[in-house]
Amino acid sequence: MSADAFRLDRATPGTLGIAGVLSFDTAAAALADIMAVLAAGPIARLDLAGVERSDSAGLACILAAKAQAQRLGRPLDVVNMPAGMRALAQVCEVDALVA
Repeated sequence: MSADAFRLDRATPGTLGIAGVLSFDTAAAALADIMAVLAAGPIARLDLAGVERSDSAGLACILAAKAQAQRLGRPLDVVNMPAGMRALAQVCEVDALVA
């Protein structure tokens, strides 16, 4: 995986794993791919354990995915959020949205 790449992992049923970089460079493509997976079937968890680096665009991507799942009437838990992303969510006062 290149330094500015992301990867989605659907190996665990009901879970979408996200790995790599969620940044200004990758967030639009990541969001499009995440939305396609959400539209294709039920996903109950976004697992961010593999996220190596993120910024505000990455956080916005996760918030948009949660909002889309809510519009679809499906709960979506975010698990294993990296410490830096969690800190950014707290500073932006959106941590309750991804809790």
